[in-house]
Amino acid sequence: MNILIDTIRIAGFRGIKNLEMSLPRVTLLIGMNNSGKTSVLKALQLALGDYSRYLSEEDFYIGNDDKRADEIVVDVRIVPVDEQGDRIDTFDDDWLAEFGGGRIQSEANSRQYVALRTRSKPDEVKGGFDTSYSVLRKWTDYSNWLTERVEIAQSFSRLTSILFIPIDAQRDIHQEIRDRSSLIRKVLSGVKYDNAEVTALESLIKDVNDLAITKSTELTSLKTNLEKLNQSFESSGKAEITPFPRKIRDLSKYFSAHFGENASSTFSMEYHGMGTRSWASMLVVKAFTELQDEKHGKEAKPFFTILAAEEPEAHLHPNAQKTLYKQLDDSRGQVIISTHSPYVAAMAKQSELRYLKKDEDNIVVKYLSNDLTHEERRKLHREVIHSRGEILFSKAIVLCEGETEEQALPLLFEKYFGSEAFVKGISFIGVRGAGNYLPFLRFAYDFSIPVYIFGDGEDSAVNALKKHYESVYGETEILNCSNIVTTQAKDLIQAKDLIIFSKK
Repeated sequence: MNILIDTIRIAGFRGIKNLEMSLPRVTLLIGMNNSGKTSVLKALQLALGDYSRYLSEEDFYIGNDDKRADEIVVDVRIVPVDEQGDRIDTFDDDWLAEFGGGRIQSEANSRQYVALRTRSKPDEVKGGFDTSYSVLRKWTDYSNWLTERVEIAQSFSRLTSILFIPIDAQRDIHQEIRDRSSLIRKVLSGVKYDNAEVTALESLIKDVNDLAITKSTELTSLKTNLEKLNQSFESSGKAEITPFPRKIRDLSKYFSAHFGENASSTFSMEYHGMGTRSWASMLVVKAFTELQDEKHGKEAKPFFTILAAEEPEAHLHPNAQKTLYKQLDDSRGQVIISTHSPYVAAMAKQSELRYLKKDEDNIVVKYLSNDLTHEERRKLHREVIHSRGEILFSKAIVLCEGETEEQALPLLFEKYFGSEAFVKGISFIGVRGAGNYLPFLRFAYDFSIPVYIFGDGEDSAVNALKKHYESVYGETEILNCSNIVTTQAKDLIQAKDLIIFSKK
């Protein structure tokens, strides 16, 4: 791999007014619908792929004042990394040669990087949009990245050594086999045989064709009658029918993919469900990138792929979702995934999660804290991400201590508001005792998800809650806190404080 896109900055694109995000080798974009996940992928495609040809007026940010952004700006920073994906100081010789000295800059600590800027704006003369690509001489502080004047080292054309592959949520291998511009067609176009191999294969195909005609009364009759064309061509014509492609060069035209539970019961992809067809499409991408990597390796040229997969879990059952994530994780290059699947999120490392959400007129990104001990991380994963992954996509979380409250509170919510809690994006979580609040509170705090608590009013429970709450949110008088209700379980049905739900 040897390089990594470690940071992206986006301004004026779709719902993103101004955003900076760090990107590990594998990045999971999570959050509710319309939180900006797809926008991040498309912004990367604009900077590193081919999205400029799809650009439309709707891609330009519109603020609360209904004013449309004048331009879209996307900056990406490329850094050198070792085989484990950790950043190192300098690019290796191959990438030094590929980038050229004019593109490579150094930080104060001598660490090298390449900073690329993409700008798109309406073309007032020709119509449409003008997109320019340039190399920056400096990676400025995020606080003033749009306002500080930065010298442009040079404009740049796309590097063939960096390949951005968007994987659409609507992928379907059955359709892609028929699409001449699809990746599977690109793989097939690379199939090559030497002359001796072509001769041998075409001889085998001729034998198969002859045998198929001989064994079929219908095909024999068809061939016999077609040869009567000789009567019109003074016996100079010759009729030939080929149930199977006669020439090796035509094999791709007849290409099909089959799959089944065993070798004796495979079916064409068109007869499989969307889950299998979608998954197969993802694996074609993996095959394509591996072949490209191998090709560049033989030519001793550097090569780096970025897979941007939108909802890879679509149509797949939970175990298949987990398997597919592992296959993507094992891919070469960088992988960026947007997902709504708690099963996929549970497979990722905590450092790979990027939680996107709307904040007034912008999209913001949140990260889980790096300041946790190993045991705290283990509890956070076990108690929250792995076991209660649905709260990754919640507008608010309501914590309570036990099973009784977890069952009763949603009923009270529905009675009070006339709607099920999940319809409003609210998750009720029983933490199984006052001593177990901490991982849920850390999760809610790091991802800025509003949290409400119905706790036991006994002194020991209140003290435990106070200890955990203050360790995350700072000193708080929890008995006078608007998002916390402490009461005896027998009095819960009479609690008037349910009105707190309406405050957000």
